[in-house]
Amino acid sequence: MGLFSNSEIVILKESSDAREYLNKLQDLRKQLPDNSGALDKIDREIAITEAGIYGEDSILFELKNSGMDLVVIHDLFIETKDGRGAQIDYLVITPYMNVIIECKNLVGNIEINNKGEFIRTFEYKGREIKEGIYSPITQNERHLTVYRECRKEDKNFAAKVLFEKYFDRYNKSIVVLANSKTVVNDRFAKKEIKEQVIRCDQLITYLKNLKSDLKSNKKEMIEHGEKILSMNIEERKEYLKKFEDLVSNVNSDKDKTNTGDLICPQCGSKLVLRIAKKGPNEGNQFYGCSAFPKCRYIKNV
Repeated sequence: MGLFSNSEIVILKESSDAREYLNKLQDLRKQLPDNSGALDKIDREIAITEAGIYGEDSILFELKNSGMDLVVIHDLFIETKDGRGAQIDYLVITPYMNVIIECKNLVGNIEINNKGEFIRTFEYKGREIKEGIYSPITQNERHLTVYRECRKEDKNFAAKVLFEKYFDRYNKSIVVLANSKTVVNDRFAKKEIKEQVIRCDQLITYLKNLKSDLKSNKKEMIEHGEKILSMNIEERKEYLKKFEDLVSNVNSDKDKTNTGDLICPQCGSKLVLRIAKKGPNEGNQFYGCSAFPKCRYIKNV
């Protein structure tokens, strides 16, 4: 749409890429045999994709009901001239600020320690699992850096100097946790870390509290958003290829007899000819997965 609606939000881009990716994954899953260990890999990717879609939908719901003047670009992919890319979940333009949002729909509770490390605790099959996860703050800061470089590339020298000087004043990055059940323990985290991680239900309050010395009107916000959207790259790297290859390898194993071409039906890695060194089968040959010990598939000769 070209004008602000009654809810005062203009969505310049609302992505369907994630749903298309999910549909392709589900189609690939149907091509696997029921007893294939590769189902675990593709099911995990499907679950992650579904969680991501739910999280991003939750953010969009909050933005649409914000009662603010906002311009929204959903799922922006940009790339610098030297090939550094960034996939930005949401870029939101407020009257005072541009905000890059990284959406995380994480299962379990999150602890952020005094080093800025993220530790997730969740329950799986009756056991409590505790693991470190890649910092979404670091991930989003990298997105912000790529965005800065892309915006700067089409400016002349004088404009670049001003752009660099005021960039941090008018551009922010935050991580939004979309799972309402997630508990965040950040009591030992540094203040600058705490300020960059919020829950989905806190998003609108955060946006309303953003202020600067300049205020853009609706027309200026839309024009600014359209300039940013012009950087979007539609033809993206093919994330689906590794799963297409996995399914292809599993299915081709049914007809292969050349030992050098045997593929593990559980994980898609190559099978290696080995000799049992102990046990009742000592001295016998078998094919073991090259991904051992992560995968323990065995094919007897």
